[in-house]
Amino acid sequence: MNSKLSKNPKIQRSVPSNLQVLYEDNHLIIINKRPGDIVQGDKTGDVPLSEVVKEYLKIKYNKPGNVFLGVVHRLDRPTSGIVVFARTSKALPRLNAQFSQGKTQKTYWAMVKNSPKKANDTLVHWLVRNPKQNKSYAHTSEVPDSKKAILSYRILNKLDNYTLLEIDLKTGRHHQIRAQLAAIGCHIKGDLKYGAQRSNPNGSIHLHARSLEFEHPVKKEPVKCVAPAPKDPLWMLVD
Repeated sequence: MNSKLSKNPKIQRSVPSNLQVLYEDNHLIIINKRPGDIVQGDKTGDVPLSEVVKEYLKIKYNKPGNVFLGVVHRLDRPTSGIVVFARTSKALPRLNAQFSQGKTQKTYWAMVKNSPKKANDTLVHWLVRNPKQNKSYAHTSEVPDSKKAILSYRILNKLDNYTLLEIDLKTGRHHQIRAQLAAIGCHIKGDLKYGAQRSNPNGSIHLHARSLEFEHPVKKEPVKCVAPAPKDPLWMLVD
């Protein structure tokens, strides 16, 4: 649980009237998630993004009764960016299959305090998840109960105090980007859990799901979405 994100009255969360819709048709809807939005309900009891999207659809299309909405994948609460929801029971298993089989192209932006030694590289680690801590630990070789994690990065921009990385995610492990970047000494801004020296005032971290490419589950056409970064001073220097 992130208490700063749950209780901070200053952080703007998504509601039906301010929802950032990137793509919408009869079968799916793609949202630009704000940091602080939780995709599905948890112990905080905060209204999840899935329920906000349902209410948005109910209002927009004047739908009586329950609205079908399937959660295809998730983003960590302090992370911003692209989240896909299925609007039909036909689209949901097809989208789930694409995500679970790695048939999507996911690109992230991360603002890190320490610049990596190489301008671009592929990182391979074995991650072990600790459910009690809600944290993953990165190892350089395979260990018991570990899962292989692969990502590629390149430096996009060097600012005065931070470096912007573009990350191509090859696998989808728990806290993968956060754990792997921390393992090479490149902690994400605001990410106290993975070694940042200080938190962001609103409890967010500077990790953003920037773009996503996949095949439409019904039309079989390519879909590509790009999400604007949150409107904070640091992101606005690069977006």
